[in-house]
Amino acid sequence: MMNKINGYTEEEAIGLIEYIYTGKNAGKTLSYLFETYGKEHSRAKGSVRNYYYAFLKRQDDARVRRILEGKGLSAGVIKPFTEKETDELLEKVIDGKKRGLSVRRSIMEASGGDEKLMLRMQNKYRNLLKKQPERVEKAANAAGMSAVNPFLQRRLEREIDALYARIAEDLKQENARLRAEIERLKREK
Repeated sequence: MMNKINGYTEEEAIGLIEYIYTGKNAGKTLSYLFETYGKEHSRAKGSVRNYYYAFLKRQDDARVRRILEGKGLSAGVIKPFTEKETDELLEKVIDGKKRGLSVRRSIMEASGGDEKLMLRMQNKYRNLLKKQPERVEKAANAAGMSAVNPFLQRRLEREIDALYARIAEDLKQENARLRAEIERLKREK
């Protein structure tokens, strides 16, 4: 029995690999296959993707090699962004924003229409916003702009909504208490 990775048994692993192999041969994208497999098996698309890549990396396990044998499935080498490439990405996105472009449009321009590069850049920018917001803010400030971190903005909006909900509930309870008091006073008259 194979050790579980993200909760998959060996049978589930075989099923996923067969699903990906068949789907790729039918011309489906990995993204589509991760999503549809996830829906069919009540798993998140990201969880399926993470499992698939973790599975492919376990080439030291004879059972993994057996399951993958003859399938031709492989994961490309992840090429991390250098510090210089990261700074250039930030500059291009901020420059585009200064010109009134969306982040997506700025990244599309910066990638020169290369869809894989565009996806890499988009993921890197999203990762920077989430994990290094101070770096994005610093780059924006250096360009004379203010960077609004959408992750922090959404969190703040949720907190404000929760505050309003708590206030509204408190007001409802106070109104009910006051109505009851008015009724009590009317009866005493």
